[in-house]
This record gives sequence, C-alpha cells and structure tokens, in this order.
Amino acid sequence: MALLDRLPRHLFTQRGWGMLAAGAAALAAAQVMGRRDLLSLAVLLFVLPLVSLAGIRLVKPRFQVYREFNPSPVETSSPTTVRLAVARTGSASGRATMEERLPARFGESPAFRFPSRSATGGTSRYEYHLRSAQRGQFLIGPVTAEFTDPFGLSLHRQAIDDGDTLTVTPAAVVLPLTGLAGARGNDGVTATRIRANPSDDDVMTREYRHGDPMRRVHWAATARHGELMVRQEESVTTPEATIILDHRFGAFSGSSGAAPAGNAAQDGHTMISSDTFEWAVVAAMSISAHLSERNYALRLLDARGEPAFLRSPSAPEPELEEYTGASGLQSIAESLAAIQLTGPHHLHGGAGRGDFFGARESHGQEAGPPPFDDNLMDKLSAHRMRGPVIAVLGRISALEALSLAPAAGYGTNAFAILVAERPAEFEDALEKLRQGGWRAAAVAPSVSVAAAWNQFDQDPAVPEPPAAEVRRGAGVAR
Repeated sequence: MALLDRLPRHLFTQRGWGMLAAGAAALAAAQVMGRRDLLSLAVLLFVLPLVSLAGIRLVKPRFQVYREFNPSPVETSSPTTVRLAVARTGSASGRATMEERLPARFGESPAFRFPSRSATGGTSRYEYHLRSAQRGQFLIGPVTAEFTDPFGLSLHRQAIDDGDTLTVTPAAVVLPLTGLAGARGNDGVTATRIRANPSDDDVMTREYRHGDPMRRVHWAATARHGELMVRQEESVTTPEATIILDHRFGAFSGSSGAAPAGNAAQDGHTMISSDTFEWAVVAAMSISAHLSERNYALRLLDARGEPAFLRSPSAPEPELEEYTGASGLQSIAESLAAIQLTGPHHLHGGAGRGDFFGARESHGQEAGPPPFDDNLMDKLSAHRMRGPVIAVLGRISALEALSLAPAAGYGTNAFAILVAERPAEFEDALEKLRQGGWRAAAVAPSVSVAAAWNQFDQDPAVPEPPAAEVRRGAGVAR
C-alpha cells in the first residue's frame, strides 16, 4: 500500500495501479510457467486501465458553475460569502472531487464532493467564506474537478469554469467633524442669499404657511409680529467637493528613494503600491465617505487634472470625474480597489522584485501635463467656490507646493494632507501651501487617518488667500 501511495495520482486510482501491478505479476507468472491463460489474464489486466484512461479523456463530463459573492464588492477585513452551484450538463454519471482554487492569501482551497448529499434537481450547492486584509481584485476559481471512470480505475482532473473576480475595496475610516462643516447648513445645503438684507427680521422672514417645517420658525420675528414667522427660503445649491488624489510613483517611492513594494492583486498580476500610498487610498476613501454622507457632490482628479481613476483597472467608468449619492460613493470605492502608482520608474534589484519592476517599466504613463499645472487649475476654475478642495498628496517638492498653492483660491476651504515616511522634511512645502491659503499637514503612515484629519481643527490661523486673480501654473519648471 505504501508503494501505491507513491505512484502518480493524476493517471490512475489505487485500484487502477493495483490492476496494472497484478497484470505485471500475471505476465511474469505466464512467462515462467508457460500458461496461456495467465497471459490472457495479464493482457486483460493491462488493457482495462488503459482503455479507462483513454475513455475518460475522450468523453469528459460537462459541468456548469454559478458563483455568487455576498456582499460584492466587499470591504477590506470584512467577510464575504461565496455561494457555488454546480450542475452536470452531460449524460455521464459518477462522483467527482472538486476544489475551488484560491489565491494564496486566502489560505487553503476548499474541496467538496459532487454530487452533494443535499443536491436537488441535479444541482449541488456549496458555501464558504473569504476575508482579505488587502484591497485589490482577486481571481476566485476556477473550480477543478477530479473524476473517475465507471470502474474507478483512472483519474482525470480539469478546470470546469473560468473563475470570477472578487473586488475588495478599501474600508472607510470614520472621520471627526472639522472646520469643513462650517461651510454647510444643518439641512445639508449651502445657502446663497441673492438679495440685500439690511435686517434679517424684516427682509428674510415671512408669515408661516401650512407645511413649513418648524425648524424655520424665526422666534424673534414671531414675538415682534405677534404671529408665526419663518425664515425666508434661501436660494440653495448642493455643494461640491474636489479631491485631488496624487498617485505618481515618485511621490510615494519612500523618503530614501526606495521603490514601493508590489502587492499581488490577482494570480499573475502585481499591483504597484507602498505603505504611504495605501494610507493615501484609505484617506481618499474616508474623505469621500465623510463628504458623501453630508450630501456633497464629489469630483476626483489626479495631480495633473485628469480623472483620478483614469488608469485604475477596477474603475467602472475610468473617465468619470464627478460622483453623487450612494451609487457614486460605491463607484469611488470600486475604483480605489485596484488603483496603483503610475508614472516612470526604474528597475530595482532585490530578491523577488526585479521581474516585477522590469515588467512594468514606464510604458509612457507619464505622458501629459506636468503636475499641478494649468490643466488642474482650469478644472478647479470651472467649479470655483462651490465647495472645498482637498488634496491627498505624497512627497512633493517645494517647487511643486508653490505650483499647487494658488489652487486654494478656487475653493471655499482648502485642505492638504501630505503622507511621507519623514514628515518633518516637508515643512518648507507645507509652508508654501499655507501661504497660498491651504490648511496643510504632513503625517507618517503610522498616524491614523482620523487623527490626521483632526489636525485641521488644531492648526494655527491660516493667512487669507490673495484677493487678486489666482495665478495658474505659478512656479512650474518649464
């Protein structure tokens, strides 16, 4: 039996190998004893496993696989339930051992028997759970089936589907309220008064009408006029927030110039990222969720003024810039799932990294306008003063900060978060941003996103942006 266990398992079962061994023994006995009946038996014992092996490869059982993820997409560190339904479509019968192939990060691949004990209508249903601590897109499957011939002599293993992609989105962090909320009203809109109002009591109030919400009752005017008075309805607009997400390779390559690591996003595919960029992705997701919950319309751009997710393989609509509502937030989450660093980078040595970086050398991804230039300023100018501008940045030089600084003049508020391994090295860049009107902070990736966001209420007073027309592209090297 120990010898049978050492024989290849992808051709014959133990029964098949045993029959071949018996055939060899019968052939040897026929040779020694000169018995024709033993020779016939030996031939039969050899032929049966071989015929079974040929038959199982020519007449393969056919299956259909239905796979469902719930929820899909799923946030990092949250479980998703995978439901499989496997049905045989051919006329063949028999049992099969099946296995769902999974990326190594998910642990051991689940195996199951077909048909299952609870099979109904020829369909067997299975269920298991997955959880990923890393964002990305992961190929789940295919299901491989190992089945035998009716005599149980030979084996055949084959993939019976192509697998499905599981999208794991970054989980948003709950952010504290900051001065950003000061630009909004309690009912989730920005008020715009369109006429002069020397007296709020006289000009901005009117008589109460049936159906007016009680929160609009103006009690001071009510006491003076002797009847219920409500605040005059104001012209309202839904505010817009612009988020600038920097995803340049050079901005997140580490304070010492070290290359970011590659994270496996799929079998055979590597996602270029780093600890600082992962922090920036979580920050962008958290800020988007924070603002979306307050009814902001969101616009996401990159450092060059292009759509932030133009090169994200997981983006449902890569060329989209503007997002609204729950569906828009979901689209942002999916787009952030597999976003990676872009731009030229160089081949680095090191165990297990040379092939990865060599395979993704440049590819012209840096083509286009320089960062923080007129293209970005034009995009911001098109939505001037409709809401805050928030920049999530990596390592930027003082010259790049000088180019970005005037962008603060296009928003009702301007917030900049710079994430780097050594934040103290970027005080000069932060100072140039603050002089332009930004509320800016630099943090290490070890600092929580919530703590970094909370720093905006602890900053000293920020100088007002210049009243003159904002200069575009200032300080950009030509």
